[in-house]
Amino acid sequence: MEKKRILLVDDDELITMSLEMIISAEADFEIVGKGGSGREAVALYDELNPDLLLMDIRMADMNGLEAAEEILTNHRDATILFLTTFSDDEYIVKALKLGVKGYLLKQDYKSLPAALHAAINGQSVFGGAVIDKLPTLMNQTNTDDESFDYRKYDISEKEFEVIQLVAEGFSNKEISQKLFLSEGTVRNYLSTILEKLNLRDRTQLAIFYLKHE
Repeated sequence: MEKKRILLVDDDELITMSLEMIISAEADFEIVGKGGSGREAVALYDELNPDLLLMDIRMADMNGLEAAEEILTNHRDATILFLTTFSDDEYIVKALKLGVKGYLLKQDYKSLPAALHAAINGQSVFGGAVIDKLPTLMNQTNTDDESFDYRKYDISEKEFEVIQLVAEGFSNKEISQKLFLSEGTVRNYLSTILEKLNLRDRTQLAIFYLKHE
């Protein structure tokens, strides 16, 4: 089986060494590059095009959020997972809005291999402390809920049903069963919705819906 290529970026060399040991112990992962700043993350991602970037947030030169924004601008399908010491509300909200695949705390390192597998397979992953904060953070960002109109984006009734189910965490297969559609049709709906709303993936779509619910 072809190994998944991981890029590590953290400004603490001891943390980087520890993460390398944890990840390298997994037979289906390989570390293809290591960096110590956001600017290095951008350069290394361009050079290596890894399957996943595991990155800290607070770093000198350019922080992880700034680096992720630049990388996602240049590589729309990039899979980025934050691993940080800080469960700062502002950081979490910014990370979600960027559309990264997850936000984990370093103290949850034991769950890291499973989180990497999930993120590479397209799932969103969050540490327990972050999950507990999400409902409150989403409520705080709801500002124009009552006036928001999906019709401005030419979203049909069926497309809106798909959006709601994505936000509730259902997979394409589950959505197809609930709406009596084929999985291919659901995928087509999702692609059209993302294009209409100018969003990158289903994570951003779920956040968009929660903000305007």
